[in-house]
Amino acid sequence: MPGGRLTQQERQQIALGLAEDLPYAEIARRLDRPTSTVTREVMRNGGPAAYRPDLAQRATDRRARRRRPGALRSPQGLAQTDGRDARAVRELEEVFTTLFMQQGLPRMASSVLTCLYTSDAGSLTAAELVARLQVSPASVSKAIALLEVHGLVQRERIDGRRERYVADNEVWYQSMTAAVRANAQIAEAARHGVAVLGHDSPAGVRLEKMALFMDFVNESIARAAEQAREMLSAATAPPGGAAEEEGTARSA
Repeated sequence: MPGGRLTQQERQQIALGLAEDLPYAEIARRLDRPTSTVTREVMRNGGPAAYRPDLAQRATDRRARRRRPGALRSPQGLAQTDGRDARAVRELEEVFTTLFMQQGLPRMASSVLTCLYTSDAGSLTAAELVARLQVSPASVSKAIALLEVHGLVQRERIDGRRERYVADNEVWYQSMTAAVRANAQIAEAARHGVAVLGHDSPAGVRLEKMALFMDFVNESIARAAEQAREMLSAATAPPGGAAEEEGTARSA
């Protein structure tokens, strides 16, 4: 399997594959490259609809010129792979970071979230994030503040002063709940707009449909989030709990 950077010819082949609407896995197979390499290449260069091989090549050349020798990852960062394939781990992290960016998160917030999700503990301190990402404490603090707004991380106080940032199953529930609240505010604003612009006006009709759409989607999200939370809680419950309850019921 070829290694190193993608060549100009490979980028042209990626563009052709996208034009044929081929899956990333098939494009990667034709190039004899990991699927994650193709996914990362496309996502970091405009996505499948805007990918241009010549622009992608120039962007890669610019990044290579700017990159400092020690800026990729320190030995301490690589040690976090815990015996796993370091290159595969880095590729996985790049894919997640790029996908989070496609959802609208800044790169630093995406990188922090990726670190939290891919760490075995599911939580890291600010110092650990600084060491893994090779960035300033202020950058981590700003990213955490943004992720908190979206309900994507939680803070835990440890030894009185330090904090640990957590991304677990409960965080996904909190994130969905935050999305429901935001959608509800949009729906409420739309209903107010109907009253202001008039029920019979084109704009009023449009906003009324927006409010109805948000209400319907919100109800579905809230119900699904609650069901998923209950399912995951049941799946992680201690196996002895059910047996103990059953024994109690029999003795009763």
